[in-house]
Amino acid sequence: MLAKLPLKTKVAYGIADLGISLLTASIQFFLLFYYTDILGIDPGLAGTALLVGKLTWDAINDPLFGFITDRTKSRWGRRKPYMLFGAVPFGLTIWLLFSLPPGMTGATAFLAILGSFLLVDTTQTLVSVPYYALSAELTRDYDERTSLISIRMIFTVVGYIMGAALTTLIAGIFMNMGWSKTAAYSGMGAIFGFVAIVTALVTTFGVKETPNPDLEPAKMPAFSQLKHIFKNRPFVQYMIMSTIISISFTLLTALLPYFLTYQLQMTDQIPLVMMVMLVTIAIFLVPWRLASKKLNKGPAYALGLGIASVAILGAFFLPQGPTPLIYVVAFVAGMGFSAQYVFPWSMIPDVIEVDQAQTGERHEGVYFGVNNFLGKLTGAIGIAASGWALSLYGYVPNVAQTEHALFGIRFFFAIVPVIAFMVALPLLIWYPITRQNHEQMTGKVTK
Repeated sequence: MLAKLPLKTKVAYGIADLGISLLTASIQFFLLFYYTDILGIDPGLAGTALLVGKLTWDAINDPLFGFITDRTKSRWGRRKPYMLFGAVPFGLTIWLLFSLPPGMTGATAFLAILGSFLLVDTTQTLVSVPYYALSAELTRDYDERTSLISIRMIFTVVGYIMGAALTTLIAGIFMNMGWSKTAAYSGMGAIFGFVAIVTALVTTFGVKETPNPDLEPAKMPAFSQLKHIFKNRPFVQYMIMSTIISISFTLLTALLPYFLTYQLQMTDQIPLVMMVMLVTIAIFLVPWRLASKKLNKGPAYALGLGIASVAILGAFFLPQGPTPLIYVVAFVAGMGFSAQYVFPWSMIPDVIEVDQAQTGERHEGVYFGVNNFLGKLTGAIGIAASGWALSLYGYVPNVAQTEHALFGIRFFFAIVPVIAFMVALPLLIWYPITRQNHEQMTGKVTK
């Protein structure tokens, strides 16, 4: 079980995350912008609708699907059947998400956003929870797991680059062909949905789940599993720091288009600025993986966030109007945020061994389900907070903003996330799972 994975297995596993992260980036960077500046919906209402979705059905479906996959036994494995049957609905609901009619207000707008978002969230859960849980079953080696996640993160970043740089670019191409704004975004959603379907199916058919005695379906009742999760100290610490970081990062990404459009007046350069940041993230995936061999995962992650914070803080002080300094900010921020694409996903499988040592069972699905829900909930909170902040500071779409509105955009784009990152740093620096005690723990588990 601790043998090295073939490179082709690592690559095949990583491909699915291209489609998942394509949607994630498009949502984080542009969904609120799509609602406010394309459909004309009030930002506070849009943010609230997204948050309500996260606090209702989505509070259940991620842990539920994780619990179900943990108890699944089939000739195709525990995870792959769900990825197979969820791929096409996932792609179709991405298309629907960006195909809402313009001019909606009040309850109609609220329900349209809520309904379409719940649909795409459900199908994403059906694909992503078993997909992420699969990583814990492919290897239990501390460093090999980081290698697997690092290769997956190459596809993650490529998907992020596509989602961040191509959302407005593809929509712009369609608009130049004479399509309306809403039709152009619908066409973009159809393309992204097709990519998500293909990549999910490639991984489903390209990675083999190898039968293993340790991977027998879990027998512990759902409530008992959840109780053990919240007694798992490393995972609780991980959830706290992940919540802080994810809300702050989403706040930053959701407000980036507004910052570039209204503060720096560089609307036409939005794809290029995002490309610089995300390509830099991709370039530094390997250096961060090498750093993880010298540092433990928590402190290395903290170093990355510290570097990114310096860059984002510098953006706050950029004067109004176009400036090439934003590309320096994008490069340094990308260098730091690259750590965020290496370490968190390789830390989750580590905590599963703590749970296994306590329970004698492996509950990957429930852990990744809870983590998936946490990520989507905090993402929705970040988008909702962005919408509330825009409303609070008097933002009006598609017009020159007041000084008050511009300050609100800058403050919530830069200062608030940096403060939150600083709060999270001690939790990372003193993260309880290290290379040394993980090896001891794995030895106990495999005896």
